[in-house]
Amino acid sequence: MTTSVDRSGIGLRSERGPVLGALMLSIGLIAIDATILATAVPSIVRDLGGYQQFPWLFSVYLLAQAVSVPIYSRFADTIGRKPVILLGIGLFLVGSVLCGFAGSMLWLILFRIVQGLGAGAVAPMSMTIVGDIYTVAERAKVQGYTASVWAMASVVGPALGGVFAQLEAWRWIFFVNIPLCALAAWMLLKHYKEQKQTRRHRIDFSGAVLLTVGLTGIILGLLEGDSAWAWISVPSAICFGGGALALIAFGIVERHTAEPIIDFALITRRLILTTTLTSFGIGALLIGVTSFAPAYLEGSLGIIPLLSGLAVAALTVGWPIAAGLAGRMYLRIGFRRTSMIGAAIATVGATGLALTGPWPSPFTVAGIAFILGFGLGWTSAPTLVAAQASVGWGERGVVTGMNAFARSAGSAVGVAILGAISNAVIAQGAGPHDPATIIAASTWVFVGASITAVLTLVALLFMPRDVPDGG
Repeated sequence: MTTSVDRSGIGLRSERGPVLGALMLSIGLIAIDATILATAVPSIVRDLGGYQQFPWLFSVYLLAQAVSVPIYSRFADTIGRKPVILLGIGLFLVGSVLCGFAGSMLWLILFRIVQGLGAGAVAPMSMTIVGDIYTVAERAKVQGYTASVWAMASVVGPALGGVFAQLEAWRWIFFVNIPLCALAAWMLLKHYKEQKQTRRHRIDFSGAVLLTVGLTGIILGLLEGDSAWAWISVPSAICFGGGALALIAFGIVERHTAEPIIDFALITRRLILTTTLTSFGIGALLIGVTSFAPAYLEGSLGIIPLLSGLAVAALTVGWPIAAGLAGRMYLRIGFRRTSMIGAAIATVGATGLALTGPWPSPFTVAGIAFILGFGLGWTSAPTLVAAQASVGWGERGVVTGMNAFARSAGSAVGVAILGAISNAVIAQGAGPHDPATIIAASTWVFVGASITAVLTLVALLFMPRDVPDGG
């Protein structure tokens, strides 16, 4: 048994090898789910209908994940990481089963919320536990292992999604999560042991409600504007106005709550602020490609789902390769420089995708997706590790959760904005089944993604050069 003790004095007596394996498997739950669903969206839409509603499959999942991450993170810093991640795996399992039996697009969207609530615990807790049981230097190597999960998911996810779509058996996209959930939970129960802080905790439920209402209002207005109702209308005013008021109220409540969902005192630290903004941008950029590119290729060229999925999967091939290199580079040249190199590469990839949008090709998309993933791999891990390294055990869960929340919120808001752009172009064109209209809508989506990449790079310019040692 290998014991890891962080400098806060909290001992974690765990078999690190099996625990890391369980965490990689847990991350795989999220990684495969992300890559497998995007490939099969056209098949799901053909079966259940509602092309203009398909962005909700991603939005509600990401929204549920985003708003639950801070709550889970607060629990993790008080009652421990283990019960939280096990709860997340359980919810993800239940959500997967329900999605597999969904009889309509509405029910599928609702069940995706349950999956999102599970993912909200699995993703940040996996990263937090890695931060607990490995030092900063060790994480340079370990992050290569965890990043390899995305490489496997890039092959398994799109391949399975494409095969299931071809066989008209897309429901198995969700059923494949069942054995993975069971195995991951068993490994964590057997091998992961922790000595946690024991103190009373208060969960900010009012903040959670306000955050959920605010983000839901904004996302609902973006996705349904100019589709279910006009942009300038009473429903739009209710969605955007109500959402904005709820978010303002959320900010006020958080400043007067003993244990806020989002600790604004942490955000005042420049390192935490810039890494959080970067995570937000990564989430929006990633969803802009993985959610819309398969439909772009299938709708414009008529290629089979398996090929469109493999083209987009190149993104998650480049990601782990870069993450492994970044783990060594940030120890040499620093977190900021490493992250900025990645953001610059991602900007080149996103811009290339926007420029080539009018001429769809699976080979072009695959090449550019690889470049984009390579850039994101150089950015995401160093910014997260830098944020974790700047705090102690008692704040590590919150900081990791804030990073995960920003990425999920960025994805949720990003898919809503890009979905609104796509729906607006489709509404002015010949409809969602016209190849020329799909090409035009997708091209504008990719333009939005490239702008996001530029803004993410700008945020990194303000990241501190030196990272304080939080212990």
